[in-house]
Amino acid sequence: MSQSPDQSVLLSDDPPLDLRFSESELEAARERIVAFIADLVDDAGAEGAVLGLSGGIDSTLTAYLAVEALGEDGLHGITMPAAVNDPDVMSDAERVARELGIEYDVVEIQPIAESFFDAFPAAADDRMAAGNVYVRTRAVLNYFVANAENRIVLGTGNRAEAMTGYFTKYGDQAVDCNPIGNLYKQQVRQLAAHVGVPRDLVMQEPTAGMWEGQTDAAEMGLDYDTVDAILAVHVDGGLSRAATVRELDVPAEAVDRVVELVEGSTHKRAMPPAPER
Repeated sequence: MSQSPDQSVLLSDDPPLDLRFSESELEAARERIVAFIADLVDDAGAEGAVLGLSGGIDSTLTAYLAVEALGEDGLHGITMPAAVNDPDVMSDAERVARELGIEYDVVEIQPIAESFFDAFPAAADDRMAAGNVYVRTRAVLNYFVANAENRIVLGTGNRAEAMTGYFTKYGDQAVDCNPIGNLYKQQVRQLAAHVGVPRDLVMQEPTAGMWEGQTDAAEMGLDYDTVDAILAVHVDGGLSRAATVRELDVPAEAVDRVVELVEGSTHKRAMPPAPER
């Protein structure tokens, strides 16, 4: 890993651990992901891919790499705003589609979500339940378009989200593949800057857009640089809790929080269980 890459693609000024690629690793990652997308579409006998565009850095990077892999005609973008979403962020999604020159549609999903809330009003006031309705509605629409156009659905999940379970089950991970699924958030930002994503989008505050004012950091209780570091050293790397605290100079409570997220979301990373025969 590089020890002194461009500091502009870090979320915090002094991260616990620098996980960004060296220049050679960075270009290799780009080539690997582009080839992965192209091969997957070809193997599926598909005409291209569908991608939900949120305006966030994960979907933006995925869009840039997909266009490189498939061409402008190979990617169909869908932006699906709801009443809880920041209009500025959703306009960023359209901006990305226009800059890449891809076909895209804007589908207002609030009426669809309201039909669920009306059907079972007892759950409508539950913020998490309602937020997940928006996410799952987007997944249904992605596949609706993909099925009609013989395309696959690209996911936008990164490694930090996958490991901590920071996604909606049968929602934003209801996809055919996750091209950036092995990248920590630091690496996502770095690769995005490398392929030419505008800086303001690279440094966009991460949010799942499940309710008004929601941010990933507030919900997890940690910023992504800290989550990345603890995952890399403790969960993926196997360093002990005490050694992780010393190595990263982070509170023990932060390590415990990441472990809690990982262990509590195990079911999200596995097929639905069935009893043994």
